[in-house]
Amino acid sequence: MFKQITIIGFGLIGSSVARAIIEYKQAETIVCVDEDPDVCNKVLAMGLADDATTDPSLGVAGSDMVILCCPVGAMEHVASRITGHLNQNCIVTDVGSVKGAVIKVLQPRLPSYVHLVPAHPISGSEKTGPDNGFAELFQNRWCIITPLPDTELLAIEGVTKLWESFGSMVEIMDPEHHDLVLGLTSHLPHLIAYSVVGTATDLEDDIKSEVIKFSAAGFRDFTRIAASDPVMWRDVFLNNKEAVLEVLQRFTEDLTALQKAIRKGDGEYLYQQFTETRDIRNAIVEAGQADYLEPDL
Repeated sequence: MFKQITIIGFGLIGSSVARAIIEYKQAETIVCVDEDPDVCNKVLAMGLADDATTDPSLGVAGSDMVILCCPVGAMEHVASRITGHLNQNCIVTDVGSVKGAVIKVLQPRLPSYVHLVPAHPISGSEKTGPDNGFAELFQNRWCIITPLPDTELLAIEGVTKLWESFGSMVEIMDPEHHDLVLGLTSHLPHLIAYSVVGTATDLEDDIKSEVIKFSAAGFRDFTRIAASDPVMWRDVFLNNKEAVLEVLQRFTEDLTALQKAIRKGDGEYLYQQFTETRDIRNAIVEAGQADYLEPDL
C-alpha cells in the first residue's frame, strides 16, 4: 500500500483510478489535482479523494506516487509545475495513449531522484468526467508499461502491482513499439471514425437527417467512437504523428485495393479479405477484449 497517491486530472480514467485505489485499498491517502475547481469540489463531495487542489505543486507534496491522468498535450506543463515539489524516490507514472512523446517531455523535466514509469491502461469509454468512472473499469484489461532502460526494478514492480490489484493484465513494452501497435489498434480507428462521421455532417440537411434517423449498427459504432474527448484525440494524433502516418499509409493502400476490387467486380478478393478480418474479430472476442473503447484522457 502507498502512503499517498496524487492523481492529476480527474476525468473518466482519473476518477476510475481513484475508485480502484479505494476499492482495493492501495493508498492511505488520495489527493486530487484538477485545473477545474468545480471538479475538485465534486471529487471531494463524492468521496474520491481526501484532499483536492487546482495547484499541481501543492498536490504532489508528500506523495510517494503521482499518476498523470491529464491529456498528453498537458504533460509538459504539468511536469514543469511539479518538478521541484516531488518527494525523494516518488514514482511518477501516467495513463497516456502515447508513450514516446510523453517520455520525451517528462524525462528531462523530472528530477533524477524520482522514478518515471510510463504506463497505458487499455480500457475506457467515450464518456467523460468523474461521474462516469467506476472501479471495475480496468478488470481483465491490458495495461502496458514502457519503462526507461535505467528505471529501477522496484519502481516498475510498484506500478505493476498497482495495476494488477485493479484486475489488469500487465505487459512490458518498448515505447516506440507501443506507439506503433496502438497507432493501428486504437488511433487509426478513431481517425477513421472521425472522418466517417465528418463526411455525414457535410451532407445536405435532408440527407443528414435520414442518416441520423436510419443509422445502422456500423454507423452508430462510428458515432460512439467519434464522441470521444476531442482534446485527448487532438493531442494523440499530434504526439504520435509518425506511427499514425505509417499505419494510415498502409490503410490507404488497402482501401485502394478494395476500391479496385469493387470496381472490377472481384468478388473472390472481397470474400477473402472479409473472411480474414472476421477471423481477427473472432480472435478478439475469444480473448475477452471485444467491448473495448479508448479512454477519455
